[in-house]
Amino acid sequence: MLDLELFDGPYYLAGYSVECAIKSCIAKKTKRWEFPEKKRVDSSYSHDLKDLLRVAGLSDEQFKRAKEETYFLKNWEIVQSWSEQSRYRRSTKDSTRQIIEAIRDRQHGVISWLKLHW
Repeated sequence: MLDLELFDGPYYLAGYSVECAIKSCIAKKTKRWEFPEKKRVDSSYSHDLKDLLRVAGLSDEQFKRAKEETYFLKNWEIVQSWSEQSRYRRSTKDSTRQIIEAIRDRQHGVISWLKLHW
């Protein structure tokens, strides 16, 4: 899609990959046969990445890592600008490439950090 200069879809889907990764972290903390608290379940249905981090119990970890690693902080700031409303906005080549790189950076990327917790 990027080669065809169709930037809206990749930008939107890149953000959803982070949402799904955070939700994997939430799922990992749910024990088999557990009947989770209704508030936690309802909060898990959010698309807001900050809210989902809180539900996953990763807000403090994210803050700590961002404080220690400038590149991680920069990547997280790029990713957290995403919202599910992105599907209604036009994305540029630069913003799409930035979010994809912020997510997949092997050392300081958002997904590599989330993988530590799922």
